[in-house]
Amino acid sequence: MLLYVTLGTNDLDRAGAFYDKTLATLGLERRKQDEVEIGYGAESDVRCRLWVVTPFNRMAATIGNGSMVALEAESRAAVDAFYAAALANGGTDEGAPGLRPFHPNFYAAYVRDPDGNKLSAVCERPE
Repeated sequence: MLLYVTLGTNDLDRAGAFYDKTLATLGLERRKQDEVEIGYGAESDVRCRLWVVTPFNRMAATIGNGSMVALEAESRAAVDAFYAAALANGGTDEGAPGLRPFHPNFYAAYVRDPDGNKLSAVCERPE
């Protein structure tokens, strides 16, 4: 359904350092970069599905209240690793890894990147 997602940043180098380490835990890697954006994707995908960008209008990047990007994790261990990497690389806690009430196997962690964008890693598989 979604083709790609963009998240704004006010410091592309700082954001790249955060996303390189954090997204690697989910099998995503930096695939493209120029002076205004960095694209991430899975090695098996021809597209970058997540872009971290400086806003096109050259105004400051701001967060969307109520907005969040949820990323699929292959295992609960990957969710745990995502959370740890995010916190170790400038992210902040928005909800430690654990089961959520959405269904019996909804295991998720929530963080904010250094610009305040909210992210989640979710594994919907039984342990």
